[in-house]
Amino acid sequence: MIATQNDPVSITGPITGPRWPCRQDRILTPQAVKFLVKLSTMFEPRRRRLLEARLARQERIDQGELPEFPKETAEIRRGRWKVAETPADLLDRRVEITGPTDRKMIINALNSGANVFMADFEDSNSPTWQNMIEGQVNLCDAVNGSIGYTSPEGKYYELCEKPAVLMVRPRGWHLVEKHFLVGGEPISASLFDFGLFFFHNAKALLRNGTAPYFYLPKLEGRHEARLWNDVFLAAQDALGISRGTIRATVLIETVLAAFEMDEILWELRDHSAGLNCGRWDYIFSCIKKFRIQPGWVLPDRSKVTMTSHFLNSYVELLVATCHRRGAHAMGGMAAQIPIKNDPEANAAALARVRDDKLREVWAGHDGTWVAHPALVPLAKFVFDTYMPHPNQLHRMTSSTTSAADLLCTPAGTVTEQGLAVNLDVGLQYLAAWLGGSGCVPIHHLMEDAATAEICRAQVWQWVRHATPLPDGRVVTPSLVGAMMNENVENLRNRLPERHLMTAARLYEEMITGDFPEFLTLRAHDYLE
Repeated sequence: MIATQNDPVSITGPITGPRWPCRQDRILTPQAVKFLVKLSTMFEPRRRRLLEARLARQERIDQGELPEFPKETAEIRRGRWKVAETPADLLDRRVEITGPTDRKMIINALNSGANVFMADFEDSNSPTWQNMIEGQVNLCDAVNGSIGYTSPEGKYYELCEKPAVLMVRPRGWHLVEKHFLVGGEPISASLFDFGLFFFHNAKALLRNGTAPYFYLPKLEGRHEARLWNDVFLAAQDALGISRGTIRATVLIETVLAAFEMDEILWELRDHSAGLNCGRWDYIFSCIKKFRIQPGWVLPDRSKVTMTSHFLNSYVELLVATCHRRGAHAMGGMAAQIPIKNDPEANAAALARVRDDKLREVWAGHDGTWVAHPALVPLAKFVFDTYMPHPNQLHRMTSSTTSAADLLCTPAGTVTEQGLAVNLDVGLQYLAAWLGGSGCVPIHHLMEDAATAEICRAQVWQWVRHATPLPDGRVVTPSLVGAMMNENVENLRNRLPERHLMTAARLYEEMITGDFPEFLTLRAHDYLE
């Protein structure tokens, strides 16, 4: 236990090896711990109130209330204002690669040829204590240029001369870091991830000619953006760094945030780097928020594409809003990975990526995301061809997107194959996540927590509404249980028994029982 002013700190993370205390002590220095406690003391009460407000809003939605553009902020939406000018090294973000913070991934992503690497402590990361601490160590080494890695085969990896610009995504407001207690309570995972990276790297980044840049996940509205802005102000003041140095891109990955895009940019206007279409979490959010509404039963995940009216409307609104405010409008993730043993299937997958990136650049996006270095050249080719300028901020589009457009349920059927895929992917992902891997290749797609959330939320929804299949059967707990048991048997020789059986039990509970807000919250207690 560490005494910090009036708030004793307990660090309870497990020791993982002989070198572990050295790595942990390098990150959790007395000064860094004091900084975290300061942030927690200042902002934890507000975080909790905002989470309570989320639950109250959900209760109103369950009773039939539909989201709308807030009347009380109409002046912000009508106003003629812009966010702060974009820093020079963020003007061109045409291809961004994302991934977890393990050492090899960081080097490969920074060397990939992408313009930006988003180092992810959130959806593509399993938040074990080892992953969180080693991720911070790895990022410190990347910032100071000392990062290197030798593979088990003896291959050495080091940074290239001109690596990608670094951005960091901390965990969302709903999560805590259970191994770092302030006054006996776990600290906000958002403050833990942001605070440690900012404290250790902000000044070094400025010396390198860049700055601390972040992606902010899972926001549900302007008040949560205002909290982040106040955290940024306090953090900059504490380190003697000019206000406005931090820049953050907000992922619009909840349906409620889609109704407050202007307001979110306004709250973060001195720290804003734009908005991003977080498509997978957005689909999950739509299912979650309207899960008990019969009219919101979505078809197979594969049929819910970005050409669906509700998703196309969300893209149109995001691009128009961002460009009106001088902010980047970033596109979504291409989750495909190379299919090395099947050239025909690989060509088909690349064609889908190309079509997706064409849709984004034609829609007016200023850049896009990929999950694998092999997709960087293809995404760059598309944006280089159709976006000759560093961005499309000059391209002003109007949007007539209404609340009804954003809430237009896509048509389609639920099939046994769709059900089987959701059960298989969700189970495999959760078992890997429990084993410490948050970014998992399954069926030639890079799955993360967001896609796993869609899988389990859809099955819950289909069970809840006794959704019919084309052959006349309906989705029931017994049908799901039988298919789950078959999946477990098929995976026994491929996954560790302990993680597989825990995942199967948790997954079935999440599908047939009460609906957990987040899969990662329900499973968090099982992580080391």
